[in-house]
Amino acid sequence: MTAAGWWRLDMAAPAELEESLVWKLPELGIHRVAVQHRPESPTERQLIAWLPASDWSEAERARLPQALEPLAATFGLPLPALSWQAQPDEDWSLSWKQHWQPDPVGQHLLILPAWLDCPDAHGGRLQIRMDPGSAFGTGSHPTTRLCLEALERLAAQRGGTLAGLRVVDLGCGSGVLGLAALRLGAASVVAADTDSLAVTATHDNAALNGLGSQLQVVLGSAAALAELLAAHPADLLLCNILAPVIEALSPAFRALLAPDGVGLLSGLLVDQAPRLRHVLADEGWQAHLAAEKAPWALLELHKAR
Repeated sequence: MTAAGWWRLDMAAPAELEESLVWKLPELGIHRVAVQHRPESPTERQLIAWLPASDWSEAERARLPQALEPLAATFGLPLPALSWQAQPDEDWSLSWKQHWQPDPVGQHLLILPAWLDCPDAHGGRLQIRMDPGSAFGTGSHPTTRLCLEALERLAAQRGGTLAGLRVVDLGCGSGVLGLAALRLGAASVVAADTDSLAVTATHDNAALNGLGSQLQVVLGSAAALAELLAAHPADLLLCNILAPVIEALSPAFRALLAPDGVGLLSGLLVDQAPRLRHVLADEGWQAHLAAEKAPWALLELHKAR
């Protein structure tokens, strides 16, 4: 294999471990990460990553399990086996195409690969076109689906639309949540992510959907968003990040969300919800468990009265 080639890493992604793996791998310099599943087998999920051969020697690959084992130990799980396969220098995102199909979510949304036409059976759904080259979330993960379904419920409570709402998406990844909010009628989205590749992915996916003028994305975290929202905090906060990160960011929520606004927080496990609710209460928020897809949970956030 030449220095320009790639290593493809495959490993099973148990539900408890998936989010932590997707969060941790970029910290280890592995940014091209995907999680695949077939619609008929949503619980059988496979994590795939592509690593430049020039950067990942045999010794570096041998050390990777040691860096990941503590994540599995947190959940009392063994680390799934890592499988390595040499691949030629090619557009790695093409490997997604044979597995990724139109994915209906909830009652009204459809996650649609950019290169496919909308099936007639889903013609009445609101389409969110995604390019898998971003590899930052395609709507398939349970925590993302919790958020998408919660957006639908919120729209239903408002007469079927999010019309007029200003949305902030903290940790936007691929931008799928903000795009869904816009498809459901939201007026605008301001998004941020600490990963420059995620910022690019969100920008590109917004353009792909013809929503670039309504979605602004910046590199950074809560502080960057607070500057943009200083005059007009958002009506709706979306935050699909791991529970410890939500906890760390919670003091910033008051600068992002209007007093009568709503927050949708996911990325946490059901058994992490009680502690997070307590932390949020100390910050002046009331949060309740609004939905779950075991072992994952979604909290709905309101200003405490």
